[in-house]
Amino acid sequence: MKNIQTKPLSGIKVIDYSHFLAGPHISRCLSALGAEVIKVERPKSGDAGRASPTQVNGQSGYFMQQNMGKKGLCINLKEPEGLELMHKLTDSADVFVENYRPGALDKLGLGYNELSTRNPKLVYCSVSAYGHTGPDAQRAGFGLIAEAKSGAMSIVGNPGEPPPLFRMPIADMYAGMHGVSAICAALLGRVGSGLGQHIDIALYDCMISMHDFAAQSFLLNNEIPKQTGHDLPQSTVYGVFAAKDGNLVIAAQVDDAWIRFAKLIGGESYAADSRLHTSAGRNANRVEILDKVKDWVFAQDSVQVCCELLDKAGVPAAPVQTIDKVMTDPQTIARNMVIEQYHPTAGLVRLPNLPFHMSGCDTTPSSPAPLLGQHNVSIAMELGYSAIQIDCLISAGILYSEPDVSKLDEKCR
Repeated sequence: MKNIQTKPLSGIKVIDYSHFLAGPHISRCLSALGAEVIKVERPKSGDAGRASPTQVNGQSGYFMQQNMGKKGLCINLKEPEGLELMHKLTDSADVFVENYRPGALDKLGLGYNELSTRNPKLVYCSVSAYGHTGPDAQRAGFGLIAEAKSGAMSIVGNPGEPPPLFRMPIADMYAGMHGVSAICAALLGRVGSGLGQHIDIALYDCMISMHDFAAQSFLLNNEIPKQTGHDLPQSTVYGVFAAKDGNLVIAAQVDDAWIRFAKLIGGESYAADSRLHTSAGRNANRVEILDKVKDWVFAQDSVQVCCELLDKAGVPAAPVQTIDKVMTDPQTIARNMVIEQYHPTAGLVRLPNLPFHMSGCDTTPSSPAPLLGQHNVSIAMELGYSAIQIDCLISAGILYSEPDVSKLDEKCR
């Protein structure tokens, strides 16, 4: 890819004072789109994501994935000198991202009212479990809480069984994506107004907004969807099926796809059965159809054979892949969805990329995630602090960096 254009957010400065996932994911995306992102952490533990269990040479995979491309500042904000440095930083920033419980940063002197008074152009993005208004605003929560309370978990799994965990951070990642969209929109709006604004993103709201069929069924028809296991009763055939050596999904719920699929599994006579030529007809005969599909799938030699036959027939299908297959899938590689980086402590690491593919610029992260406090000195110098002042801040514990920072080349600090 040729870099024929400047990255869209080049020149935008983002202060990331967030932890775990939703907030860091927002700023990781902004960094990939060209923004300068400064990750602010507290001594000596830093972002709680640094302690996640997947570790390489003492570095967290969780932290490295969500914080690549950022600069690292570790500062004690409970001391006046630390807060003063932080205020200088936010005074020069375009975006501030945080995901603390509503009101927590007001007490620290980093709430929206104070920072926007100092810097009216600041776009301030808050991410929390329930948002800054409503009866649940002060309740603690994580993605799991939002996924459960929002009704998303109630419609997955087998009937009569407790719903499964999603095993992917859906609420956090979806909130992060909405945060990126809202921040970019606010920055665009600022061009005309000259003013920033407060963006209030709730994990709970994001999960509710993701509903389609379930919400429509209740709001329009007063029906409450139930768990259906491996397929959708309202969309026959659309589900998961077991083969001899694994599982695959088949999506033949659309009329023309159904005709092609029916011909494949039952021949011309089955495809000609007019009872099954409409969605309503297929749903009415769901059990009969599913039994035939299951028998056909299991009669094939493998998942691969099933998918090859379905592809040839023009019926959408895919294997249910384990992560090792996903990370080495030719499509994954062709789309550059796994990237290699050299991390100064962890060494050569491979991590998932972001799905930004732009014709005019390369959004591959420019650097690995920072060590704790890696850029303390350079950031302080950019804010006008002298070498003597910086040494005093370090001696007083206002600025902190992990021991490995001292081993880095000066240009990396």
